[in-house]
Amino acid sequence: MIISTKAIVSNSEMIKNYKDCREKAERLGKIFVLKNNQPDAVLFSITEYERLSVFIEYMESLDEKDIIEVFASLPKEGNRKIYSFDHLRDDIK
Repeated sequence: MIISTKAIVSNSEMIKNYKDCREKAERLGKIFVLKNNQPDAVLFSITEYERLSVFIEYMESLDEKDIIEVFASLPKEGNRKIYSFDHLRDDIK
């Protein structure tokens, strides 16, 4: 995943300027919060959250065979991190 530097804020900036960070998340869809220069959290706009929730709810409704088919249909190119099905299933729970 490529993250724009415009979408990164420090933990201290988030604490001091929450309203500005929330507005930035609304403009960009999401912002990434770093703590000690390490990824710590993601703040989604409500619009982005609702968009992702539809996909998550759909994936949760599928059985194992269908989930395997969905992942098999994803592009194999690019910097994609590979997860085992067991890892994905545990994350969904």
